[in-house]
Amino acid sequence: MDDQVYNGGLDVAEWVLYAFFLFFFGLIAYLRREDRREGYPLEDDVSGRHEPSGGLFFTAQPKVFRLPHNGGTITTPIKARDSGDLKARRTAPWAGSPLEPVGDPLQAGIGPGAYAQRAKTPDLMLHGAPRIVPLRVAEDFYLDKRDPDPRGMPVIGADNAIAGTVTDVWVDRSEYLIRYLEVSLTDGGKRMLVPMPMAVIQRGRKRVKVVALLASQFSGAPTLASPDQITRDEEERVSAYVGGGILYATPARAEPWL
Repeated sequence: MDDQVYNGGLDVAEWVLYAFFLFFFGLIAYLRREDRREGYPLEDDVSGRHEPSGGLFFTAQPKVFRLPHNGGTITTPIKARDSGDLKARRTAPWAGSPLEPVGDPLQAGIGPGAYAQRAKTPDLMLHGAPRIVPLRVAEDFYLDKRDPDPRGMPVIGADNAIAGTVTDVWVDRSEYLIRYLEVSLTDGGKRMLVPMPMAVIQRGRKRVKVVALLASQFSGAPTLASPDQITRDEEERVSAYVGGGILYATPARAEPWL
């Protein structure tokens, strides 16, 4: 029996078990530090005061990440916060109280219209070309003849009024999907993008229906800095504006159903 006991009564199984406990504790500590690279330190919900960072075992050490396509570097974590002016106010003074928009609710940046401040550069493919472009740029892409071609179709808002006409289709050259419909508005000829999941192509009626917005609200959508590409930040803002209309396009939508 004695020849099976090692190190004062600890056998091999106990050593393995304790080693696993130490490894697992280290893994949890490492993961909990690494997941604090964005959004930390936390802020008090009412005053905005930064909460304590948590000490050695709960704060990630600064790390430099190299961005692809010679996009420079970024160091995280940082204490900087979004610089946008939130157009909303609290409905009550205590923490956790909901926000309500101030002014134009579609521009408030809350609820379904919330967005993140992303890089003001386009999303790129592996070889460095813009990923999402209109068909006039992606000449090697085309719409299947068995599917309806929305170009030239009128765009109808939730009030059944005509907001504009589809002039082009924006495709994702990495995923082979339609991402946006480009719409030339009847009000001033401005061009804006409608996310494809928020549009319904009605083949029989030869029109595109967008129930998220009224026809008069299309003109308030964000515009693009370049006519043939969209940045990550513009993607956020375009989707937020149209998505915000699901709740804020009319006062009745923001009211309870019961």
